[in-house]
Amino acid sequence: MEDKKQRNRPKRIFINDIHKYSSKYIAQFLAGCNVKESSEDEGSETEAASSSRPAQPAFEIVGTSLDSPEQEAKQRNFPFKLYCSPTRDELLQVLLQCDVVVYNISESLTKQEIEEATWAITALQAEMDSFQSRKMFILVSTVMTWALTKPRDSEDPDAFLTEEDFRRRRQLPKFRDHYRLENDVLKLRKVKKCKILSYVVASGLQYGKEENLFHYFFKMSWLMRLPEVPLFGPGTNYVPMIHVHDLAGVLQNVIELKPRSKYILAVDDSKNTLEEVAKVISETLGSGKLRKVPEDEATSTAAFQPEEWACLSIDLRLEAFIIKDSFNIEWRYEDGLVSNIESIVEEFKEARQLLPVRIFLFGPPAVGKTTVAQKLCHLYKIQHITINEVTEEKVTHWVSGSAAYSQQELRCPLVEIYGKRFKKAIVDASEHFSEKEVAGAQAALDNIKEHWEINGQLPEHQLFEILQEKLNSNPCRNQGFVLDGFPNTYDQAKSIFSDEDALDQDRRFQQPVCNQEITPEHIFVLDGPDDFLIKRVQGLPQSAVERTLYTQEEFLSRLQRYRQLGASYDSVVDYFDELEIHPEYIDVSTADPEYRNVVKTITELVGQPKNYGLSPEELEQEERRLKEEEDQKLALEAAERKHRNEVALAEMALQYEQWQKDLVEVKSQEEELEEALALPLRNYLMKNVIPPLSEALLDCSKIKPEDPVNFLVLPHCRARTISLKGEAGANQSSSLPVQDIPGIRRQSGLEPQLLATPLL
Repeated sequence: MEDKKQRNRPKRIFINDIHKYSSKYIAQFLAGCNVKESSEDEGSETEAASSSRPAQPAFEIVGTSLDSPEQEAKQRNFPFKLYCSPTRDELLQVLLQCDVVVYNISESLTKQEIEEATWAITALQAEMDSFQSRKMFILVSTVMTWALTKPRDSEDPDAFLTEEDFRRRRQLPKFRDHYRLENDVLKLRKVKKCKILSYVVASGLQYGKEENLFHYFFKMSWLMRLPEVPLFGPGTNYVPMIHVHDLAGVLQNVIELKPRSKYILAVDDSKNTLEEVAKVISETLGSGKLRKVPEDEATSTAAFQPEEWACLSIDLRLEAFIIKDSFNIEWRYEDGLVSNIESIVEEFKEARQLLPVRIFLFGPPAVGKTTVAQKLCHLYKIQHITINEVTEEKVTHWVSGSAAYSQQELRCPLVEIYGKRFKKAIVDASEHFSEKEVAGAQAALDNIKEHWEINGQLPEHQLFEILQEKLNSNPCRNQGFVLDGFPNTYDQAKSIFSDEDALDQDRRFQQPVCNQEITPEHIFVLDGPDDFLIKRVQGLPQSAVERTLYTQEEFLSRLQRYRQLGASYDSVVDYFDELEIHPEYIDVSTADPEYRNVVKTITELVGQPKNYGLSPEELEQEERRLKEEEDQKLALEAAERKHRNEVALAEMALQYEQWQKDLVEVKSQEEELEEALALPLRNYLMKNVIPPLSEALLDCSKIKPEDPVNFLVLPHCRARTISLKGEAGANQSSSLPVQDIPGIRRQSGLEPQLLATPLL
């Protein structure tokens, strides 16, 4: 029972560097593998019981990562146990607890990862005696260790190499460490009583999901910033490849089957050159055109790292017989990238979240649809589509492919049809057109001329075909679009967006079935009162009126027609309602020339852009713009501070000046008040005090008393002194001693004190 439990428990598998491209998807694949029930030894009852039980996982994943466990858990949707940058001692304990150790060095461009793998195999070998059961060590290496290997028959152009040639493999100097580590792992097979079952899996260049080595070609094709995708060098080299999930399937079979072969090639059946790979990526995602440039520009332009370009420069034809004959792999892309490009492109978009943003703007004339559309296109890096410009572009293309019509012959009718001048001259006639394209262009132009002569306009079905072709173009499928003001009616929308094949299948549901690839996901109806729109048009300059044809009669006619279509039973908005793509109505009834509120509302509903973001040049330009804005903000704040300080100083100066004026005024008022209060006292003094005081002073100057103060203050003292003076004559003293003067006495040795009341 215990042995059965031990057999049924999930095998614990260690995988290094789960944060990296291929290790991540290998771990994800193995974590999703379930135990395969064997029916040979079990009856039907056991089978029925097992079918009712949930599937048991076959493997338990343990790994290392530079990311924290919390960050890694948010990014991964499979169970695992993660160790973030463990020490060697900690890592050894983890390895000893695992049944299978997988070291992936296929992406290792530095010595650090290879040194760690070398240490791991050495440490496990040293601890081998303590193993309770046999362990497996799988080294996932790279076919770059075969880069210089020549086939046995060098004269045969179709000769290929197989696993049997692994002893003859020759590596590039940059991959010498990979080669040595492969040999170290293979040597374990020669150790007697070795408890480590070792394998080397030489992986082809990996592709799939968000892409790694081939990402440059996917990105440049998706962005379409260049009319032609650069191909460095001739591109005639054969590139051995494998999808990351198929590589994980190879490892699953190695773990489960334990093959006798110790060296296994992991490549798919494709035998494609680098040019074929780049070409099919460009055709599916971009313009379909390549431009060959010198090989040295691959690294000088930073398109690839030197080690990456060395991988893409490999020229090998490999045949993996072991995985074909001995393994039971559920191939996802056995035929390779070129044969399965559509599915691989969808994988790429989903993994990178490069999802198109498809918007339809609708509303009355002059409401601002085109201005808002241009702002949204700039923000989301998507295509701005108007029916006039799309038709002009297509007709110009037809004219350039047909010699039967001159430029002048078609220019005038197109001006009348679209109400605007031809923006483009005829494309250079030297552009290559096939006979089929020339015949198609000729027929289309004949059809245009015929309908113009009859109806004065293009046939509606041809407009729909032109628009559908544009919506299905790679720029619209990759980035998305803003459809500006067309279609106008329910029937037009149905003709453009309906999926006829699906409609035939689901006709019993009586529900519109749309083409998901071109149908807008977001519908916004901009609207405003008629009076507001009329005033806006009346305020336009003459040049804008001529460009938009917003003359009074024309504008009112278009506005009336829009209101009539909106009031009809089946409007274009009703079509999207039936598809459960419900429109959002945005009021445009206030003066906002930049439409900031409208754009803000739309971006909040649509969400963040789902693209690569800004290019290096755009990032530099954006940084300059932000720096300029920051400098302007700082300068404005400094100017405001300076202005505030100047205003504060001016106010303080005014306050101080006013305070000085108030102080002078207060002093003047106080002086006036003092003078007013002092006026009665002055009169009293002049009448009652000054005359006797003047007389007393004259007497004092004549008599010269010993105590002049008391003489002046005490009238009776002064009178007595004068009388004594008269009696004593000229020989006597001119004054009496102080103690003899009446009214003055000494108290306890103190100075004499006045007993009489002072004069004043």
